[in-house]
Amino acid sequence: DVYKRQVVSTQSTGVRTMAVMNVRCALAAAVLAVAAGTALPGYKTTYTVTQAAPVGTERVRVGDTVTVHATGIVKETGKQFWSTKDANKPFTYQAGVGRVITGWDQGCLGAAVGESRRLDIPAGEGYGANGFPAWGIPPNGGLVFEIEVLSIQHKDL
Repeated sequence: DVYKRQVVSTQSTGVRTMAVMNVRCALAAAVLAVAAGTALPGYKTTYTVTQAAPVGTERVRVGDTVTVHATGIVKETGKQFWSTKDANKPFTYQAGVGRVITGWDQGCLGAAVGESRRLDIPAGEGYGANGFPAWGIPPNGGLVFEIEVLSIQHKDL
């Protein structure tokens, strides 16, 4: 659960009120504060490296088989819709060949083992005009993914 409940008491013009506020975890709060990250040439998706990998670490290339931990959040609502960390089941995909949404596919190219990236994906490079209602992604919903690269199997090895 990405939300923690916090009871807040306020005093206003002599009337005391109680309100329950959702306090988002660091990742969900970051959704609203995604700064302009590194642009991907030819795409609107941007990324920000949130955890750098050691220099010289292998990097994701087109066609590689990549295993990641990923958490996806709807940008407009801050609601988490998917996370491999919840069940501790990493996700494996083939990079750069269109088997995942465009923003993810392109945004992970060049990432290194041990690196984490925050991808800011516009609707057109995510689930588009239809969204993905089963996951709570609205039509034209932007996405933020936090991706941690766990392993890379290069296609040429």
